[in-house]
Amino acid sequence: MLDIIYWPVSAILWFWHKAFGFVFGADSGLAWSLAIVFLVFTLRLVLYKPFVKQVRTTKQMQELQPQIKELQKKYKNDRETMAREMQKLQKEHGFNPLMGCLPVLVQVPVFLGLFHVLRSFNRTGSGFGQLDMSAYDNAHTANYIFSAADVQSFLSARIFGAPIAAFITAPQSEMEAFADWGGTPTRLTIALVAIPLMVIAGLATHFNARASVQRQTPEAAANPQAAIMNKLSLWVFPLGVMVGGPFLMIGILIYWVANNIWTYGQQHLVFGRMDKEAEEKKAKKLELRAQNAPKPGAKPVDVRKKQDAPAEDTQSTNGTAASNGTAKQTAKQGGGKRRPGGQQRPGNRGRANQKRKR
Repeated sequence: MLDIIYWPVSAILWFWHKAFGFVFGADSGLAWSLAIVFLVFTLRLVLYKPFVKQVRTTKQMQELQPQIKELQKKYKNDRETMAREMQKLQKEHGFNPLMGCLPVLVQVPVFLGLFHVLRSFNRTGSGFGQLDMSAYDNAHTANYIFSAADVQSFLSARIFGAPIAAFITAPQSEMEAFADWGGTPTRLTIALVAIPLMVIAGLATHFNARASVQRQTPEAAANPQAAIMNKLSLWVFPLGVMVGGPFLMIGILIYWVANNIWTYGQQHLVFGRMDKEAEEKKAKKLELRAQNAPKPGAKPVDVRKKQDAPAEDTQSTNGTAASNGTAKQTAKQGGGKRRPGGQQRPGNRGRANQKRKR
């Protein structure tokens, strides 16, 4: 059912094993370990852009927290309207909640695929999902893209004496699968390799979570759901690696350590770039404010007066023109002369006097 995942995962692992096996030898534990590490790097490189989008989405979500709280408070009794307004707010800001989960959702099937492929190198167990093969049949049966020779190479590979496919709590019957390919390992030998990997994986998980939590705003950290997730990522998940480590193959623990190392470096790179972008935006705002500010010693110019001045000039000009027109009209009607007191003489006064004289 999940062959669509198992075959690509085994193909990538096969490619890197051939590459490192050419340098260190096909049966080398280092070659197989590096193949697992670079399987992780290949996947995370493909998911780099979605990871950046995830970080930006998380930051945007934190910035929208005040508005989201207002909507929740405003429509606390109307969930339908609140959901509609939330979608509207997300659409206005180009916010997509699914982008925050995409990298994690993609890594889960790859983790399960790698777990299945590595466990299928030793199919002698009789538990759930096992085939209960004999040691001979297991060593001479292909494993997805890996040939029978590749299976025997994997069974022969050792890291400080411990097989990559072994785990601390493995039944003794599964241990016998390695007998003809480097000898049966002891639990102590497996534990000496697995326990340090468990500790490193748990610490790496904790510090990666701490780096993410420290970048949260106080408003986002105060959110009850965010507070629960922070506690889970800081303490429960790392503790889960420590508790579940004895049941995980050494190859899976290598995968976990490599994945956390990549996450730590990627977070440092992406967060540093985002901080640089924020500083550049802040510098541009300050530069624009400095350009618009008046020079030292110069009198500030009120822009509103400049805008009102043409209207006032037009009104005064119109008023002058109107008064001039009135004066001309009065002069035409007769008169226009004024007495010393400023009063205007009647226009027909001279004509009346001339008639009397006659």
